[in-house]
Amino acid sequence: MPTATGPLAGIRVIELGQVIAGPFCGQLLGDLGADVIKVEAPGTGDVLRQWGPGDAAGGSVWWQVAGRNKRSVTIDLRVAEGQRLASLLAAEADILIENFRPGTLEKWGLGWERLHEVNPGLILVRVSGYGQTGPFAGLPGYAAVGEAMGGLRSLVGYPDRPPVRIGVSLGDSLAGMFAALGAVAALEARHSSGLGQVVDASIYESVLGITESLVADWSALGRIRERSGPILPGIAPSNVYPTADGEVIIAANQDTVFGRLCEAMGCPELATDDRFRDHRARGERQEELDRIIADWSRGIPSAQLLETLREASVPSGLLYQPSDMVDDPHMRARGSLVEVPTDGYGPVTMQNAFPMLSGTPGSVRWAGHALGADTDDVLENVVGLSSDRISALRRDGIV
Repeated sequence: MPTATGPLAGIRVIELGQVIAGPFCGQLLGDLGADVIKVEAPGTGDVLRQWGPGDAAGGSVWWQVAGRNKRSVTIDLRVAEGQRLASLLAAEADILIENFRPGTLEKWGLGWERLHEVNPGLILVRVSGYGQTGPFAGLPGYAAVGEAMGGLRSLVGYPDRPPVRIGVSLGDSLAGMFAALGAVAALEARHSSGLGQVVDASIYESVLGITESLVADWSALGRIRERSGPILPGIAPSNVYPTADGEVIIAANQDTVFGRLCEAMGCPELATDDRFRDHRARGERQEELDRIIADWSRGIPSAQLLETLREASVPSGLLYQPSDMVDDPHMRARGSLVEVPTDGYGPVTMQNAFPMLSGTPGSVRWAGHALGADTDDVLENVVGLSSDRISALRRDGIV
């Protein structure tokens, strides 16, 4: 396997749990160079192996992304011997990630007190719907519920229709990102204390954390944000506008940028028109301004319109599909997408490791491994078990 060279090279992570939130944290840490050992149930593995299109032996196409940069080890955590193996792995790790319902690790004898005793420097990252404390802690919590509780769902969609969801599991991914941030912060704190700690990342709080001034607006002004479709009320112009052959995003809500847009439209007088002279005025007449811009844009082909707007330094762009992304010269120049070999699908194009670091960049070193592909290697070289012992564990169905 390729050698990791990212900023977390040399950091060992044990990933328990499945689906998106916890494993996305592991994916991010693995992208940054950590040695991520993913523990899965024998025979079935992470359910994400079956989610989404594709049914190659190694799992779905989604699994090729979610399982990348991870070593797959099978251990039955529901039996005592499997729990002992997990404890042995934890003793050799820097970070352990789990996203079971709170109380599950404790039921298995793998709670914080036990893990801290086994490895005082271990950082335990716990990802859950509602967090490890509070009256809802023991309830099952999925991204949809966390997005609703965190305030996001009520904001997505049109005001005259029920709320809609975003086309990805955003709450799970946000929880994974906050969990990864907590993990690296805890690593930094360990430099001075020598001790690990618990990182408690909930889905609903991760969503709440990105809602800008949602709560503060209500607290200070009694203002409740409502669903507003493709716009933000009072922020204009910033919308999707029709073209002769499609649609284009234009965001020109700052005074100077709006002036440049007016020049590009051949209507410089709009910038000094009392109706649109400043940010507040444009916000009050948002619909009227959008109609003026749409009347101009709808007769121009998208490519020509974008060229005009970019020459005028007006933020603008297409609504990309994957086919647009792989052909985009900017994405190619930056290496935003990478082609990764897989066992079942041949070379698969996927997103690169982000953010990009100048000195110790992360990387996608391999796609998701087959279930249990690294069990023998990890149990022998990390835990120190003999090949005979590993064979016996396999006969007993523990690995």
